[in-house]
Amino acid sequence: MGALVRVIGLAAYLAALLLVVWILLFLFDADTGNSIVHLIQQAADWLAGWTRGIFGSVMNTKLHAVLVFGLPAVVYAAVGSAMSRFGGASAR
Repeated sequence: MGALVRVIGLAAYLAALLLVVWILLFLFDADTGNSIVHLIQQAADWLAGWTRGIFGSVMNTKLHAVLVFGLPAVVYAAVGSAMSRFGGASAR
């Protein structure tokens, strides 16, 4: 059970990392025509799909992107942290 919890925690951390990478790429105007950038964008869009309508009133596109992708990054990082703590406690 502890190994599964650690794997879930690692996946949550990786999701948060991917979202942060996409935020940085977006803020620095990365070329979405690049296949790697496009792949990261698609993955980030999928991971942050549940926040799409939350920040609709924000007009600044860069702030909107930080909010739409940053909130799930924080949530996934918190889940990863909780899973790491739970996985470490269950292994004892």
